[in-house]
Amino acid sequence: MCPTVEPSKDQLEALRADPDAGPVVMLNLVQFHTAPGSGDASGREAYLRYSRGFIPLLKRVGGTVIWAGDVTGVAIGDDRSDSWDYAVLVRYPNRQAFVETMTSPEYAAINPDRLAGLSKHVILPVRETFSNLHA
Repeated sequence: MCPTVEPSKDQLEALRADPDAGPVVMLNLVQFHTAPGSGDASGREAYLRYSRGFIPLLKRVGGTVIWAGDVTGVAIGDDRSDSWDYAVLVRYPNRQAFVETMTSPEYAAINPDRLAGLSKHVILPVRETFSNLHA
C-alpha cells in the first residue's frame, strides 16, 4: 500500500507523544483515483461516501471541518508531484482526538471507501501561528 494513503504506526505514535495539548488543524491534500476499484464512477464519489461517514466521528471528538475545496492548479512547486485534486482543513481539539478517530473501529469501517477513492493522501498537522503575530 502506498505510504501516503495510510498513516504509519510511527506517525500515529509521534502524534500521541507530541507535548502540544492545544488544538490542531490537519491540512489534508487529496488526489483521487481516476478509476476506483470499488465500482464507483469516480474516486471523488468513493471519497465523498467516506466523508459522509467521517463527519459524525469528527463531531464526536469535538472536531470540525473548517474549509474544503477543489485544488485548481500549482502556483509554486512541481506541477506533477505536487498535483492535488482536493484540500480540506480539519480542526481537532488536540492531536489525541485525531489519533483516537483514526484508530477507532468506526473509522476502520468507513476507511475502505477512502482507500477506494484515493491515489494519494497527505495529512499535515498545523499549529496556528499567524494570529499570534502582530502585523
